[in-house]
Amino acid sequence: MNDVPDDFPALDVLLPLERAGTRFEPRADEAELLGAFTDRLPLDPPRGVHVRANMVSSVDGGATGADHRSGSINDPADFRVFRVLRALADVVLIGAGTARAEQYRALSVPDELREARTALGRSPEIELAIVSASGDVPDALLDGERPPMLLTTGTCPRLGELRDRIGAERVIVTEADVPGAVDLRVALAALGARGLSHVLTEGGPTLLGQLLGADLVDELCQTFSPVLVGGPAPRVVDLPMWLDPARELRPLHLLHAGGVLLGRWQVVRLGA
Repeated sequence: MNDVPDDFPALDVLLPLERAGTRFEPRADEAELLGAFTDRLPLDPPRGVHVRANMVSSVDGGATGADHRSGSINDPADFRVFRVLRALADVVLIGAGTARAEQYRALSVPDELREARTALGRSPEIELAIVSASGDVPDALLDGERPPMLLTTGTCPRLGELRDRIGAERVIVTEADVPGAVDLRVALAALGARGLSHVLTEGGPTLLGQLLGADLVDELCQTFSPVLVGGPAPRVVDLPMWLDPARELRPLHLLHAGGVLLGRWQVVRLGA
């Protein structure tokens, strides 16, 4: 089906200033929006992988609504960008808690975006990779036709079972300096070695905090929804210690629709 969803809004460009006033009207192939997110995207990432994070928050910083899900604070403008970012990714990387809370299933590409994806050299299907030291991944994912990849450790109590269940080639074992923790640098290198060089992480906040703490994030795409949620909602970066130094962000673009702000920033890597 090639129709544009009826509720997809036009997106107005606020930044960069030289393009301010431009409008991305909804269209089936999303050529203009794809161009906005492939601009400055390396074809061959210099570090083997390019890690782009995509998150949503309320104006008061909550990464979820009262139901503990991000879906309750996003809207059609965010979903429009969400689909494009997935179409540009080789693999979507998430934590096991996010897989459970957001009820993830095998990922697919909308038919109308497949041609553009193929033209960029991406494989027809998007892989899903889950970070879990415990191996506690929903059965609905493990038993599906396209099970996820699992990034875990040698001390995972379900390691043998998971290898039998989804295939040993889909289980990546790492060891970190912290006992029982997944070494994300090793895990990302393993994904890159499998040809999955364009990584899109969709959280949750704990995983994003770990990736930032290890200086592994190249870009942040964040939507600010015009709502206030209060409560104990986590921020998009959930990390017990300060980032030292704080990570510098360079704005690449800022879009707007109906009070929703959708930004894209380059994360300045340490030593860059």
